[in-house]
Amino acid sequence: MSGDLIVPGVGDPWPADPEAARAVQERLAGRVRPEALEADAVSVVAGLDVTYAVDEERLVAAAVVMTADTLEVVETSVVTARPRFPYVPGLFAFRELPPLLEAVDRLRVRPDVYVCDGYGLAHPRRFGLACHLGVLLDRPALGVAKSAFVGRTEAPATQRGAWSELREGEEVLGRALRTREGVKPVYVSVGHRVDLEGATRLVLRLTPRYRLPEPIRRADQLSRGVLAGRTASSG
Repeated sequence: MSGDLIVPGVGDPWPADPEAARAVQERLAGRVRPEALEADAVSVVAGLDVTYAVDEERLVAAAVVMTADTLEVVETSVVTARPRFPYVPGLFAFRELPPLLEAVDRLRVRPDVYVCDGYGLAHPRRFGLACHLGVLLDRPALGVAKSAFVGRTEAPATQRGAWSELREGEEVLGRALRTREGVKPVYVSVGHRVDLEGATRLVLRLTPRYRLPEPIRRADQLSRGVLAGRTASSG
């Protein structure tokens, strides 16, 4: 992707430096729109993940579409690219969104919800990757991360389904959610057009066996396989 990429629905050039990128996040954060999500009514989901080569000179963005009931893979899409934005905490979306958007654009099936390996509102400017993707596509999106980036939380109880609030001061940014008994929690946050309760219920629905939701776990496997040469790349 070139530095003159146009942001869908916004019309601005894709920022090329951290200062401009932070300004984009601050400007677009107000477009995040929480909506009630009926988790049990979700039929098809897409998991999104990006894996980098060891030298950080190449990345693979993967989208895996699955049925929410049976977790059967419906469709996959991968894009190989070179990072066009520096490695800056809080600005990963500007490295990862261009190839992720391309992978999503190649899908024939339109998922009900996008599940991102990353943050939503649990972000310094309340505009993590899941928010950015959701706003640009104007589709429901949520973030699931393996560690907390901002905020504080108490450890949830050990049983599956237990959760505790992720807070910064009085502001609730997400939840630490136990998806497997006795296993480290994941961190769920709203991206766009979902609510925290619905996002939590959906994540539990998508994690019948492992710590991570199956769609992003499969997307991680797919992107790693492409980098290792085990799977053919589509871009």
